[in-house]
Amino acid sequence: MTSQTYRPPTADQIRRAPKVLLHDHLDGGLRPGTIVELARETGYEGLPETEPDKLGLWFREAADSGSLERYLETFAHTCAVMQTRDALFRVAAECAEDLAGDGVVYAEVRYAPEQHLEGGLSLEEVVEAVNEGFKEGERRARRAGFRIRVGALLTAMRHAARALEIAELANRYRDSGVVGFDIAGAEAGFPPTRHLDAFEFLKRENNHFTIHAGEAFGLPSIWQALQWCGADRLGHGVRIIDDIEVADDGSVTLGRLASYVRDKRIPLELCPSSNLQTGAAASIAEHPIGLLRKLHFRATVNTDNRLMSGTSMSREFELLTEAFDYTLDDMQWFSVNAMKSAFIPFDERLAMINDVIKPGYAELKSEWLFTQTATTSESLG
Repeated sequence: MTSQTYRPPTADQIRRAPKVLLHDHLDGGLRPGTIVELARETGYEGLPETEPDKLGLWFREAADSGSLERYLETFAHTCAVMQTRDALFRVAAECAEDLAGDGVVYAEVRYAPEQHLEGGLSLEEVVEAVNEGFKEGERRARRAGFRIRVGALLTAMRHAARALEIAELANRYRDSGVVGFDIAGAEAGFPPTRHLDAFEFLKRENNHFTIHAGEAFGLPSIWQALQWCGADRLGHGVRIIDDIEVADDGSVTLGRLASYVRDKRIPLELCPSSNLQTGAAASIAEHPIGLLRKLHFRATVNTDNRLMSGTSMSREFELLTEAFDYTLDDMQWFSVNAMKSAFIPFDERLAMINDVIKPGYAELKSEWLFTQTATTSESLG
């Protein structure tokens, strides 16, 4: 008999598999119905569609432009309805619920507090509302039979000038649900080195941070994020493929930067579907994740913006399984990679790997045996 390890997982197995998510934007994962309801409650009249299904389709089509800048424009609508404490609490709680229902057991969800101040909230009130929402979502998930832990990443917008302020905010709430810091936004023209004061502060405080780099912009963005800023992880980092040469005979040569990233086990927060929308890859089958996995980079699988990409962690793994014939072993490898790279303490990461992730995959991989036994018994009967 052939072990399930070497068989492609079913959609149901992919959904039930314990998954770890490191790169997911809170304002990129709202339920379309929630957007419509919040717009009605807050008086926001700028929505392009007011019927949830049509609105969800609009977001996907608008984001599917091949341009990062155009992709980012869709967030004007989601941020517009996330300007009150109740709205932030609701969106965060539903985020945790939705991820848990998709089999995610640990998630780091990021958002920019500075983008939620138009209703009069302070930065602190924004953070506290989101943290409370995540906790409520975790409780709802438990009642529904799922387990998830959610940590927040506070994001500073790279075109603005509040990075140090947001970094200090992340540090103040580091023991109250915030696990790290990030910068995001259009890369071209806004290098991470503009915010060195924020990164130097976080390093002095022994705090964690990731940087959006190597998505729309290439190797210089990655090099600056690592060597100037000291990032713990790379948000996307997909353009590291530009420093990898594959010869006609299949042999692979890594450049100095790619070698450094692999040697240092720097995590890559890869987001396949999102990368197609922003033009960083032409198709899932051509996505660099296939080669990066073969070369044993610290690659992880992520959703980026579930609303804009019409995706989920299960959907991402379904696409990768179809393109690269991945098995449950591959899924486990990606999930363990992500858990190793999370911004929570080592002992907690280890417990998640040994007590949740590995046992979960072991159970799934054993199902073929009982299916085979049941089939054999039925044929004998």
